Amino acid sequence: MIIDLINPARNIWPEISKRPEIDLEKIKPLVENIFKEVKKNGDNSLLKFTKEFDKTLLKSIKVKRKDILNSHNKVSEKLKQAIKSAKKNIEKFHKAQIVIFKKIETEKGVQCWQEKKAIEKVGLYIPGGTAPLFSTILMLAIPAKIAGCKEIIICTPPSKRGKIPNEVLFTADLCGISKIYCVGGAQAIAAMTFGTETIPKVYKIFGPGNQYVTMAKQYSLNYNVSIDLPAGPSELLVLGDLTSNPSFIASDLLSQAEHGIDSQVILVSISKGLITSVKNEILNQVKLLSRKEIALESLKNSKFIYFNSNKNASDFINEYAPEHYIISVENEDYFISKILNAGSVFIGKYSPESAGDYASGTNHTLPTNGYSKQYSGVNLDSFTKTITFQKITKTGLSNLSETIQLMAQAENLDGHMNTVSVRFK
Repeated sequence: MIIDLINPARNIWPEISKRPEIDLEKIKPLVENIFKEVKKNGDNSLLKFTKEFDKTLLKSIKVKRKDILNSHNKVSEKLKQAIKSAKKNIEKFHKAQIVIFKKIETEKGVQCWQEKKAIEKVGLYIPGGTAPLFSTILMLAIPAKIAGCKEIIICTPPSKRGKIPNEVLFTADLCGISKIYCVGGAQAIAAMTFGTETIPKVYKIFGPGNQYVTMAKQYSLNYNVSIDLPAGPSELLVLGDLTSNPSFIASDLLSQAEHGIDSQVILVSISKGLITSVKNEILNQVKLLSRKEIALESLKNSKFIYFNSNKNASDFINEYAPEHYIISVENEDYFISKILNAGSVFIGKYSPESAGDYASGTNHTLPTNGYSKQYSGVNLDSFTKTITFQKITKTGLSNLSETIQLMAQAENLDGHMNTVSVRFK
């Protein structure tokens, strides 16, 4: 069920680090066709694809205000309070990311500075499928609101009854999002890319999804739209040693394995005994999961790896570049200091990955498939762009004039040189 590896040689680390195979090129023709149809036929194509892929016939793409308000009565008070509590922590963490830039005088009479400006129109994709992820609304809508995005819309797939879960509607309303559209999959990404009669075009698309959504987001880049990051199937790497609690680690691994059959979990251990104990715990705990079959299938993609060296363990983890990384070892300071590549890190026995998924305050929209080597997870900056400013006095330009003119002349750009010289004639 799970592949065991003992002190694997460095030359095979890239092979070990491969995620479950997803041939995006194979589904590209389907995504291209969806984009063509949505661009040409707008809402009609969305209704057609929803019937074809979601097996439901929609009466309306946009969710009515009354349905949003009714959701408040259909979600338990306990769950509403839990969502509000998570919202408070997520807001607190993301508000702390606000940056105020100083004006810098790089030369006498030359002032330079930066300002953050919100991306005006953003689209949030909220996955449905086997589990409606209403928590993702908190992770995306809250920083979008804090950043000051003027237009925020949500696209999310309907159930077979043509409805959106009440938890999704309640959470969206709690976050102040009223434009909610009942459409999922690649067709939702295409709709936000081009705009339709009902769904407005956006400048940037956020949110995780299946392989079709992932391919569609990448394809949307061809049409002057930006995306948050490549977010594929969920993954988790846990680091353990003799001091680790096998029961805790097994629960962490299963929590990610139940996401989907293409998820991947990895245990890196400095103790051979821990690997055996965790395996036994997994066999006991998996029986109790409602999504047991999904978890068991996912575990086929998983690996338990033993290293007899802290350095090799740390180096391998950076090569793997996990989306989620739990450090549950005695010498945690060493491994924290060696982190180069990870989406979100959870330190200690009482920091389960699910805390970051829901309520600690950090964001759970993270780079997968090794992309944490070059991408950050979603944060406040994801919803802004930075504009640079400079204000130069006559004295300031005089101080820069020789430098500018010599460099422009060396590049054979007389027009550039002339912008300075003409000001001092």
